[in-house]
Amino acid sequence: MMLGFYRFLTTLGAPAIQIYLGRRIKAGKEDPHRFNERLGRAALARPDGPLIWLHGASVGEAISLLTLIDRLKTAVPAANILVTTGTVTSARMLADRLPKGAVHQYVPVDRMAYVRRFLDHWRPDLTLWAESEFWPNLISETAVRGNPLVLVNGRISPRSFKGWSWAPKFISGLLGGFALCLGQTEGDAERLRALGAAGARSVGNLKFAADPLPADAARLADLRAATAGRPLWLAASTWAGEEDIAWRVHQDQAAAHPGLLTIIVPRHPNRGADVAAQLAAQGARVKRRGAGDMPDAGTEVYIADTMGELGLFFTLAPVVFMGKSLSADGGQNLLEPARLGCAVLHGPRMTNFADMGARMAAAGASLPVADEASLSAAVGRLLGNTGEAEAFAVRARTFAQAEAGVIDRLMAELTPYLQRLDGARGTP
Repeated sequence: MMLGFYRFLTTLGAPAIQIYLGRRIKAGKEDPHRFNERLGRAALARPDGPLIWLHGASVGEAISLLTLIDRLKTAVPAANILVTTGTVTSARMLADRLPKGAVHQYVPVDRMAYVRRFLDHWRPDLTLWAESEFWPNLISETAVRGNPLVLVNGRISPRSFKGWSWAPKFISGLLGGFALCLGQTEGDAERLRALGAAGARSVGNLKFAADPLPADAARLADLRAATAGRPLWLAASTWAGEEDIAWRVHQDQAAAHPGLLTIIVPRHPNRGADVAAQLAAQGARVKRRGAGDMPDAGTEVYIADTMGELGLFFTLAPVVFMGKSLSADGGQNLLEPARLGCAVLHGPRMTNFADMGARMAAAGASLPVADEASLSAAVGRLLGNTGEAEAFAVRARTFAQAEAGVIDRLMAELTPYLQRLDGARGTP
């Protein structure tokens, strides 16, 4: 009933969808050159042979899928890989990191005409849906076509669970379209079962299995030369308000750590110019990487507002604060800096990574901070005690490495579905 009503609304709402997408283009949130993909019109031909379709909402999900893609290509060499996401930043990242035999397309907007056009063209033999972006038309139409649909790294927060509980038949019907549901944690699996995904279980968080973010050796050497002898720390994946906090932390710690350099990587690079102007107005001496600048001896804050270089700055910085955890809620993936040997700090607002944050903190692999004052104290403490910072970094790397077995457990669950692809030819 509710699915039918949803389909009616999305069909009737075509003009509103077009207006919405037009506004996103103007805001830089859609790629105008690839706009047709959002309408289900493929920019590429479907390759011959079996095709595995993987979907992740944005950058975080896409990164977690890269290791899985490599393992899928090893398990089924003849398989072609299609990856869909919905954000410009994820598309740019994947353009640089997808292996041969894998292509990216933007996910179609969840309107039946677009969905059917997309599925008619690509005809996936197996679909792996990551995390928690449940598009009703895409899921139900994929499921009804008869090829397996598997939820991997499924995440249902307590808040989402409460919301979905108001529509039990609707969510139960959607989850029933999945042949298998695999949750990130036992809590996620339990909530999935309660919502109607019979047999849902957890093999662990796929983000634990991701490879370290890449760092270009030449660029790293240049940055190390430009910052040699200076104490530095990194505020990574920051949201509005956290850049101001980072600048105030810098001011608090500058006297105790002469030559201190604060590096800020905004979660959305298109904010870089505004962040730089904002901090400069507060008296900071700022350089911006997006403008082609390198930090010099007088630079206090370096804004790294480029795509695909987060691994570079994790490798450079011994102490890292992960954003979206003080001024915004949700948190970020703490394992990304952990894999690259950073002492990892994060705020209390870790809703999307609560299990990861709690487990790392309990293992001494991360250092939670309650507020701006405790962040400043922690940064100052770790910059002043390199032995303690290195010990945190070792525990963080050890934690990340110990959890990497999730990819083997996931592949074991997928084996029955992958074995069926040997006979798939991608015919209509």
